[in-house]
Amino acid sequence: MKIYVVSGLGADFKVLERLEFPENCELIFIDWLIPEKNEPFHAYVERMAEKIDVSEPFSLLGYSFGGIMVQEINQLKPAQKVVIMGSIRSDKEKSKFIKTGEITKLPRILPTGMFNDKAANVYSVIRKLFDPKNPKILQYFRVRDPYYLKWSVEKVSEWKFEEIPNVIQILGDKDIVFPIKYSKPDYVIKGGTHLFPATKHKEVSKILKEVFV
Repeated sequence: MKIYVVSGLGADFKVLERLEFPENCELIFIDWLIPEKNEPFHAYVERMAEKIDVSEPFSLLGYSFGGIMVQEINQLKPAQKVVIMGSIRSDKEKSKFIKTGEITKLPRILPTGMFNDKAANVYSVIRKLFDPKNPKILQYFRVRDPYYLKWSVEKVSEWKFEEIPNVIQILGDKDIVFPIKYSKPDYVIKGGTHLFPATKHKEVSKILKEVFV
């Protein structure tokens, strides 16, 4: 079974590198693409889906914003299984913080310069949202193109989606980005912050081995 994997907003696959899967699974990572200027979201999803070979069975796995992306890809190229970690099944599960960004359109009007490497305010927000107790948090955030980061924040806040049946959701009970109180996940990682795939990899690996049998 091939599993196509999309990591989180700005994150490479280091955050997922300690996860273990059944031996019969072949992981294929889909790297984030840099959006083209004024590219429609559906066009971007189509480009992200190009790597997927539909001539044989496959599954999709997404973390954080990657969870949103794999659900969109599944609309174009249906998978046998769709698993999302630290993500949401629909816009109804957005936190009040994200909904505020949607209503005010604040992400759209923020200057791209706010998302550069040296922006201390962005660094502090990342630390606060993802895992305030993890001093090495930025090692997981390698995709730092300012236009891509601003675009991604906009798309998360604007995302509209009806829940798809049978999407398997794994959430941490200490996640601030996508608080568990707005969702009804299939699996809960006790003490898991938004970075639970890295910090609670043993618990997550056990679940993945059950799901991808």
